[in-house]
Amino acid sequence: MSLKNYENYNEEQIQVLEGLEAVRKRPGMYIGSTSLRGLHHLVYEIIDNSIDESLAGYCDHITVIINQDNSITNIDNGRGIPTGIHPQLGIPTIEVVHTVLHAGGKFGGDGYKVSGGLHGVGAAVVNALSKWMEVEVKRDGKIYKQRYEKGVPVTKVEVIGNCDIDDTGTKTTFYPDDEIFDEVRFDFDILLKRFREMAFLNSHITITLIDKREEEEKEITLHYEGGISSFVEYINKNKEKIHPEVIFFEAEKDDVELQVAMQYTDSFSENVFSYANNIATTEGGTHVTGFKSAITRVINDYARKNNYLKENDRNLSGEDVREGLTAIVSVKLTEPQFEGQTKTKLGNAEIRSFTESVVTEKLTYILEENPKLAKTIIDKSLLSFRAREAARKAREMTKRKSALESTSLPGKLADCSEKDPAKCEIFIVEGDSAGGSAKQGRDRRYQAILPLWGKMLNVEKAREDKVYGNDKLSPIITALGTGIGEDMDISKLRYHKVIIMADADVDGQHIRTLLLTFFYRYMRPLIENGHVYIAQPPLYKVKKNKEEHYVYNDRELKKLMDEKGWNRGDNGLVIQRYKGLGEMNAEQLWETTMNPETRTILKVELDDPINSDEIFTVLMGEKVEPRREFIQKYAKTVNNLDI
Repeated sequence: MSLKNYENYNEEQIQVLEGLEAVRKRPGMYIGSTSLRGLHHLVYEIIDNSIDESLAGYCDHITVIINQDNSITNIDNGRGIPTGIHPQLGIPTIEVVHTVLHAGGKFGGDGYKVSGGLHGVGAAVVNALSKWMEVEVKRDGKIYKQRYEKGVPVTKVEVIGNCDIDDTGTKTTFYPDDEIFDEVRFDFDILLKRFREMAFLNSHITITLIDKREEEEKEITLHYEGGISSFVEYINKNKEKIHPEVIFFEAEKDDVELQVAMQYTDSFSENVFSYANNIATTEGGTHVTGFKSAITRVINDYARKNNYLKENDRNLSGEDVREGLTAIVSVKLTEPQFEGQTKTKLGNAEIRSFTESVVTEKLTYILEENPKLAKTIIDKSLLSFRAREAARKAREMTKRKSALESTSLPGKLADCSEKDPAKCEIFIVEGDSAGGSAKQGRDRRYQAILPLWGKMLNVEKAREDKVYGNDKLSPIITALGTGIGEDMDISKLRYHKVIIMADADVDGQHIRTLLLTFFYRYMRPLIENGHVYIAQPPLYKVKKNKEEHYVYNDRELKKLMDEKGWNRGDNGLVIQRYKGLGEMNAEQLWETTMNPETRTILKVELDDPINSDEIFTVLMGEKVEPRREFIQKYAKTVNNLDI
């Protein structure tokens, strides 16, 4: 890159808002948790600073290294953090950035025109939660260095060498404090997913991820000239596209940049992913509202103008025109307003009208110029419209049927007596046999049991009208009480814990995946609001003399045997492997799997909507080859795999 422009990025641009108190005492307030998620959040905070340099036009390459000791090194070729004395605090500015919370170049002044950094907590928090951190800055022809331990500087800012005046940037190495984090071990794939997303959203940047922990070093370089168009292609790689080219358009006005990429597939779900200044706005916001209203209007206008919709026909709904759509909506703006603590929803009112007018103008032109493409999209929307009408009739039929029956709850449901949904849980149990044990072993006050039987519908391959009235799914829909799809009302949920309880074998895993696919595609708020759980029944019962233990996997079994000094051939040692829940009596099922005091249940969380969509598409979709590749990739880490 050419010589950097320092004119608007100096010591005065770094403004101080407050001190760095309580971060180590309450890390969850700043990074969400001290689990794996919080650990990786530290890396995101550091790379976000490099991305902000890139957005400002001063950085085009970032390298992130997972070192052998699980420390992280982040290197960019930006302008380098200012190192001179800060006018307010009288200490080097590099020290201010790393020791004062909310100190940075994004809180006013001209340091950054566009920044995603305001959603995070910055280098100071990462420093505070690290056992040690070393920062090297190349700037003004010199190399500066400072070391910190647990957020406190242990060296002064020192000049450790010279460099070319054009050679600038920041290198940060840190090791998270193992007294704070549950485990200090970074996951290469988790970081790769995040960095790939960043590279798609910023086509001018190259991100290299290196893992030095194994004997054979791993290195992946991410750079996508196609930007968000490449992003859409990546998301749709395992789906059947109904038009080959990704539709792309962009516009800029008054320091606001908008990019939209979209492509239709033959799937029945929509995937609109949105970003503001590289931050995933998972709850949407004004840019998404503008996009959706514009696309509905444009397609309806084109359909009427070209006689696809007759005079007396109803307009296509938003759901109709977005069925099978994959879209990325990305805005970059100077003053983003994020709603709520999680800051996952964009609130800038002016962005709605800007997005709406851009999408209306650009998409109208594209459809007019490409009548074949327009026909493909409208045919898909009309098909969706007819299926949605069939679904509406099926819904009405289901409602009428429920109203005529003496009770609206399914016959096989053993309900609980508690009426407060927050205190209630329902176990969706595979098979009548296990259902019988669960009914006998449960606490009737707050635990309901719904047994499932027979083969369940794979909703990934079926439209909504096939879901209503399906004899395997309707008992679940009725029992939960919320409705599904566009009719879903989460406030009517009858149980705040929905627990899938299936055998620990291949069939059980298939049942779990079918149910999770159904919840994800038709009752997603259940997952988003943290109501879906997976029971963890034991795989073995180990008994020797009067001593009994339940263990949940082969690793735990080996650990128990090693701790006790037992061998498989010992006299009096009995290892019983449970083939199914039905093999346990009511008391055992309660003790191991259902009792809140002793059980282990896994909460199903939606961390990465793009990855979740990909997994359900691969596992439950029509294409066999991606499914085979997925299974082969993860075969070593999956138990009870049936290939």
